[in-house]
Amino acid sequence: MKLNKWTVALASAGVVSLASAVQAEERAMHQVATAVSATTLGGYVDTSAIWKFGTGTDSGAAGSEALPGRAFDGTGKTDGFNLHVVGLTLERPLGAEDWAAGYRVDLLFGPDAVAYNPSANGDSTSDFGIKQAYVNLLLPAGNGIDVKMGVFNTIIGYESFESYLNPNFSRSFGWQLEPTQHTGVLASYQLSEALSVSGGVANTWSSGINARSPRAESHKAYMASIALTAPDSMGFMSGSSLYAGVVDGFSGNGKDTVSAYVGGSILTPIEGLGLGAAFDYRWDGNNGVTFNSNWAYAIAGYATFQATEKLKFAGRVDYTTGSDGTFFDAGTQGISDEQNELFSFTATAEYALWANVITRAEFRWDNCLSDDKPYGRSDENALTLAANVIFKF
Repeated sequence: MKLNKWTVALASAGVVSLASAVQAEERAMHQVATAVSATTLGGYVDTSAIWKFGTGTDSGAAGSEALPGRAFDGTGKTDGFNLHVVGLTLERPLGAEDWAAGYRVDLLFGPDAVAYNPSANGDSTSDFGIKQAYVNLLLPAGNGIDVKMGVFNTIIGYESFESYLNPNFSRSFGWQLEPTQHTGVLASYQLSEALSVSGGVANTWSSGINARSPRAESHKAYMASIALTAPDSMGFMSGSSLYAGVVDGFSGNGKDTVSAYVGGSILTPIEGLGLGAAFDYRWDGNNGVTFNSNWAYAIAGYATFQATEKLKFAGRVDYTTGSDGTFFDAGTQGISDEQNELFSFTATAEYALWANVITRAEFRWDNCLSDDKPYGRSDENALTLAANVIFKF
């Protein structure tokens, strides 16, 4: 084997023996090879074409119309083709041995990465983001305590940033009310086959790598969750789940922000049919308009139906309301009732034609219930049609 020049120099000087140096080099190379061989690589490329019904704005670029309450498929994405994000994951999962260790890194590239890019230096314009990057440790106590330290996803929410993990392509209103990521430590424990709990401490409620609370250093964000999963003994309901969680910490507006979430999914006796529901409530989040106490909540209902091995349908009914500025500034509309209230209906059809490819068509209707007209040409309604194509590897 080829030794590095420092090892050769030390051996020549008699500081180390050449035999021991060779053995040390071989051990180091073996350790590196073992760590790398246990690492998995995966990812996805997320693209779409979105068309908003109507004549468009009187002026401005195509796709510039406002679509409040929409995340990743709203303003700037309509009436054209889009690259949303490229995701890349490097992971070494925990092994079965005591004191097992691993890691996970989720990297984002593309326009949708901006939501995860903010850091302590305030940069929020790059098309590169670190979604997760943590060290995973197993403490062999009881059934094993799973500990993550670093940057990790928020513990609450029905939907995920990765659109292919969700029933629908577009995100719900509730997704907008939740935190996205935290820098801190999170411990999870499986109490039984049906019950698991988690708890953690992070720097802030808001996203941002290494972000800090605007208050004293003792102010942190605290989080906890509990999950119930129906065991195999419950027949057709096996795998159904109920989840509740809370996150409390300072957000970007310098206020103590609390997010509470309850959600669940249930399998039905009708083969292929599943139902779900989610409730989000946020106190004193940063909405950019109301600087005193503000609030918002969202309720969503979900239905999925696996018609065939390749064909799947999904529907969502979504409602949200909150103080002015949660989704748009009612004051600019000249409306006395400065409260945001939105409704949406989403229908999605998914068909697996190519291997490793998700292809979806989605229709969505958004309606403002608060007598405001926040959509595009001062409309109360917005209708969009989207085609979503994702390759997973």
